[in-house]
Amino acid sequence: MHLSIPPSINYLTGHIDAENVVCKATTLGALEGVFADETQRAKSAQDKIIYQVEMLPAQHAEGELNFGVSHIEPGSVGDEFHMTRGHIHQRKEQAEFYLGSQGEGLLLMQTEQGEVTIEKVFPGSVHHIPGFVAHRLINTSDIRLSALAVWPAIAGHNYDFLTEVGFKVRVLKSSDGYKVVSIEEEPQNL
Repeated sequence: MHLSIPPSINYLTGHIDAENVVCKATTLGALEGVFADETQRAKSAQDKIIYQVEMLPAQHAEGELNFGVSHIEPGSVGDEFHMTRGHIHQRKEQAEFYLGSQGEGLLLMQTEQGEVTIEKVFPGSVHHIPGFVAHRLINTSDIRLSALAVWPAIAGHNYDFLTEVGFKVRVLKSSDGYKVVSIEEEPQNL
């Protein structure tokens, strides 16, 4: 018999401890068209990391699961909080789980029919993202927002959702912390 040590997760930071962790950083320069204030985004440091994903090596077979962590840095572009690009799964019927690890923020979920649900993300929160729902994480705190994720290996990611349909709301800074503004109400010059 051989005793092996599996990968581990630091639940307080969301950091995965394993030899073969895959890391991907998304910079402000890669998020053209994501934030409302494109002028502000374009004149900001394009190499600034907005979010990172670390995950165990991807599985691909039917029935397998993938595990990763999204880390969204604090900050904003204009009045809009840092967030992930957001996506719907290529296999739209596939669901996903997020678990809050550190920081505070919001999970924005939107059906293909445009129905929006928003859940508060915080350490210990558990979020079920049903199939046929696009989703995005938004950091509304002053520290990094980290959320663990488990999803079917066959789900895939469709990032074109943003340009094809788009999210119907934005989360902006306000005197109370944040406010959710529908795209129809959105001021033209944030």
